[in-house]
Amino acid sequence: MPTFKIAVLPGDGVGIEVVAEGCRVLRASARRERDLQLAFRSFGWGSAYYRKHGRMMPAGALDTLREFDAIYLGAVGDPGVPDHVTLHGMLFPIRRDFDQYVNLRPAYLFPGAPTPLRDKAPGSIDMLVVRENTEGEYADVGGRLARGGRAAVAVQANVFTWEGTERVVRYAFEAARKRRRHLTSVTKSNALAHSMVFWDEVVRCVAREYPDVTTRSMLVDAACMNVVRKPEDFDVVVASNLFGDILTDLSAAIVGGMGLAPAANLNPSRQYPSMFEPVHGSAPDIAGKGIVNPIAAILTGAMMLDFLGARRAAGRIRKAVGAVLAAGATRTPDLGGASRTREVTEAVLGAL
Repeated sequence: MPTFKIAVLPGDGVGIEVVAEGCRVLRASARRERDLQLAFRSFGWGSAYYRKHGRMMPAGALDTLREFDAIYLGAVGDPGVPDHVTLHGMLFPIRRDFDQYVNLRPAYLFPGAPTPLRDKAPGSIDMLVVRENTEGEYADVGGRLARGGRAAVAVQANVFTWEGTERVVRYAFEAARKRRRHLTSVTKSNALAHSMVFWDEVVRCVAREYPDVTTRSMLVDAACMNVVRKPEDFDVVVASNLFGDILTDLSAAIVGGMGLAPAANLNPSRQYPSMFEPVHGSAPDIAGKGIVNPIAAILTGAMMLDFLGARRAAGRIRKAVGAVLAAGATRTPDLGGASRTREVTEAVLGAL
């Protein structure tokens, strides 16, 4: 019986709350499987650690995490710590050092999930956004000159490599081949004549190896419009770091909001651990009130089980979440209800 070692990083704000609930569901799911064992170890890194030690995590943190099969992250961010400190001090080093070059964000409209779009049936929105996760617009290349006053200059460079672009595009094509065989590449090559033209060239090159997948290229502004106008036209979407980041918040909004949005940072080679995190952030305005929606973290846990090969357990979790949403009796305030975080988890556990 395999035992998967899971590093738990609750992080900040509501992350601490949702990860605790997600772990409850993961443990319950594992108990129902004869061939699945999960061993959790929690680490108190994040903004509170930063206030004490001047850094988001200890010097040997990455060496410690390297020994785990997966990382389960709550959220990182605190009003008292600048966002660039939290991101560059914790999330970005984990993603880059562990070569988690695929950011995977599904958007599925569950029965009973509220959507701001009219006349969209459950299941009609079912897209998978594959976002490049280690380079592109978020590459830490640039600097400031003449820092003071009106003479200040800031330079932020985008970095696109053939290898980095090709591997994430290829991952997206493989995902499309397992789904509805349709891939949309999001670009902006009319305005970004170097980076995005380069991106388009790589997509066309890889596409020749997948004649069974219908491929289209769409400018990012048109993609944002069409995700709202006709989301059922999208299957797998592949995008650069920045464009993927923007599109996934939009896709989450049309399937019920950030409280239902799971995500994964994958190292497909499995040379290093992958990291799984809900995308809603630390939400300091509601932290500690016991009303945060735990479903995104629960679905994120299911993504983690899928990646580890425990697909039956992952499927049971998603089915349980679907049953709770369809019933509509237990909902946190973000979904228009009055239930508390723990009550939602109890409903999911009951549905399991």
